[in-house]
Amino acid sequence: MRLRGVLLVLALLLAATGVVPVLLLGEDGGDVVAPAPPFNSSRVKAVSWQPRIFVYKGFLSDAECDHLVTLAKKKIQRSMVADNQSGKSVMSEVRTSSGMFLNKRQDPVVSRIEERIAAWTFLPQENAENMQILRYEHGQKYEPHFDYFHDKINQVRGGHRYATVLMYLSTVDKGGETVFPNAKGWESQPKDDTFSECAHQGLAVKPVKGDAVLFFSLHVDGVPDPLSLHGSCPVIQGEKWSAPKWIHVRSYENPPVVPKDTRGCADKSEHCAEWAAAGECGKNPVYMVGAEGAPGQCRKSCNVCDS
Repeated sequence: MRLRGVLLVLALLLAATGVVPVLLLGEDGGDVVAPAPPFNSSRVKAVSWQPRIFVYKGFLSDAECDHLVTLAKKKIQRSMVADNQSGKSVMSEVRTSSGMFLNKRQDPVVSRIEERIAAWTFLPQENAENMQILRYEHGQKYEPHFDYFHDKINQVRGGHRYATVLMYLSTVDKGGETVFPNAKGWESQPKDDTFSECAHQGLAVKPVKGDAVLFFSLHVDGVPDPLSLHGSCPVIQGEKWSAPKWIHVRSYENPPVVPKDTRGCADKSEHCAEWAAAGECGKNPVYMVGAEGAPGQCRKSCNVCDS
């Protein structure tokens, strides 16, 4: 009875404060409960309407940030970018960070964060890609780019990326700002010497642990917004960890099914057999196999032909 009374009091306190318990998985295998910040619209600030950019102060708890970083350190590798012509992931000096992707609903912590993102954006979880974790060390950056696609291959699965939620998992001493060089009226943003030189070239958001930025790459009518151009300034002091979550206009989890037939079965690249042997048919099915209305580049090597 005494234990039941304690639990009841705890439940009432949690309800009164709006604190939601989040299950964290300890490194020693034990469970640790850490409070997640309650959803509070007063924590959200609109920093631009052209493009639409919002900052949520304290979107993640420190414990959640540390948990995501711990997961990433096990599998992190050099980041890639999508080639504008082929849609294939390639290495580029445009993006010099390291990163990895988590699985959707990988553990209770990831699931809770994904639910919180859906609640904030009003966009369904099935439209989102897997959460990516990025690390920027001294001098590393990501040149200004768009999150919407220029190639047709990547648009087949889920359509354009509509919105991005960028979560900061660490506070950077200097540099590492997210900068929007095309944002209307960015010149009026007050900046002091704590901002890097790069950040003075556009509307800038400093990376603060636990904060999150939501911005939209498309207008409300679905047309790509060129004002959404953005980049990650070079890290000058410290280390930057972040977690972008890209959300498409349609379901990303359930892309159109491509029926097996003999149409478009020829390989369109001399490298198809090599890519297939490396497992790209499963890792990059939209490019390799294709989707409805867009045959892939390596259907023959991926064995999707009837004969």
